[in-house]
Amino acid sequence: MGPVKGADGNLRCPWGLSTPDYVAYHDTEWGKPLATDDQMFERMTLEGFQSGLSWLIILRKRPNFRTAFDGFSISTVATYDDSDVERLLLDAGIVRNRQKIEATIHNAQAVATLPGGLLAFVTSFAPDKPAKAPKTTADLRSSSPESVAMAKALKAHGVRFVGPTTAYALMQATGLVNDHLARCYVR
Repeated sequence: MGPVKGADGNLRCPWGLSTPDYVAYHDTEWGKPLATDDQMFERMTLEGFQSGLSWLIILRKRPNFRTAFDGFSISTVATYDDSDVERLLLDAGIVRNRQKIEATIHNAQAVATLPGGLLAFVTSFAPDKPAKAPKTTADLRSSSPESVAMAKALKAHGVRFVGPTTAYALMQATGLVNDHLARCYVR
């Protein structure tokens, strides 16, 4: 399936039209570069929480996640202890998965030690040259050699819940690859 015309007349990636939440996310966030380590940590964390769930669930719970995880401040989340895990497990506003919550805390501790910071580390895996624009959703991939390398490198630094597919989704979401379809107006 190729780009689809929205109510405003603009062609968009088909997934970006199913709900107003997706229209806003597609048009203003997905594929846009980030500016800080904490922003990258948020996206990496939310991609991990999304595993096995709909992105729409995560997107709608994002304000609650931001509150529960102190704005995804790496330095703050890295200090969380067992009482924070229990607090988060009781928070109905987020996805209450013990493994993912514990991984988030562990990941904050791991990425806090990355030389140059998380943003620079993840950005270093951007492809040297852009891939050809996908014409249809069938042209989209779920991983790449760069996402495989990023996942492997993050795991080597102790990061959990970031495999090649999650790493590729992170690359898409943060503009390291441009997977807006060829005729999508955002591209």
